[in-house]
Amino acid sequence: MEMIGRMLTRLIGMGRGELAELALLIRARMDTEAGGLPPLAPHQRAAYDRLMDALNRLPRPLMALGTLAVLAAALIDPVWFAARMQALSAMPEPMWWLIGAVISLYFGARFQSTEQAFQREIVAGIAQVPPVLLPGPVTPLVAATGADADLTLQVEAQGENPALTEWSRTQA
Repeated sequence: MEMIGRMLTRLIGMGRGELAELALLIRARMDTEAGGLPPLAPHQRAAYDRLMDALNRLPRPLMALGTLAVLAAALIDPVWFAARMQALSAMPEPMWWLIGAVISLYFGARFQSTEQAFQREIVAGIAQVPPVLLPGPVTPLVAATGADADLTLQVEAQGENPALTEWSRTQA
């Protein structure tokens, strides 16, 4: 979000010529054979990592298929299903809490690890973005005033904020 904010701040401070040049650059990049920015380079993983990724992809489909299998079992043999459900209802409540915690932590950790890997790939991909699109150092407290010296002095002067003073007066 911070990068988008800096980019928008930089775009707002650009003149018409710079914006037109940026638009042409973006259009040229989008018209390339790759369809925009170049794809991220694939990274090589060890066989063990690939095996663990494959095993980590199994629980969700297995749980979904298991739910359908339970439904099918209830339809095929309701007496057998009722006996199994009665056995589950005899399980103590702390055991249910433990099962819920294990499943929640498993999927939470999986989500966090994939999210962090995605963010690392995004950061690595930023190096491939043309420097014109990357925001430069922008001070968030200073407005783009152009060549107007009086406006620059008004913006940078420390002291009362007339808009804030008027707003607080209307709120009282």
